[in-house]
Amino acid sequence: MPDFIYRGKVYYNPVQLVMEQIGGVWKMPILWRLKDQTMRYSELRKIPHISDKMLTSQLRELEADGYVHREVYAVVPPKTEYSLTPKGIEIMPLVAQIRDYGIKLMNE
Repeated sequence: MPDFIYRGKVYYNPVQLVMEQIGGVWKMPILWRLKDQTMRYSELRKIPHISDKMLTSQLRELEADGYVHREVYAVVPPKTEYSLTPKGIEIMPLVAQIRDYGIKLMNE
């Protein structure tokens, strides 16, 4: 497969592109929690071991890549909700499969 450029970065294969968008420690757990419901930032902060800085950066990246929708309500105090976009919903079977395989490996 030929190299291709996406958002100014050269990718050598499509797996590299997808893993950069949803890989890492925190993106899939965030997506997993949003799979069935819209959540506020304060609810997502309950993900064990994630810092506020990391949660914020990962949510911004997921939003920029089109997986998460961020809705800000102009109320006092400010209210921000996160939900999956159609692209985020589309990726969930893959996230579920990776999660299931990880659980299988942990139980071996």
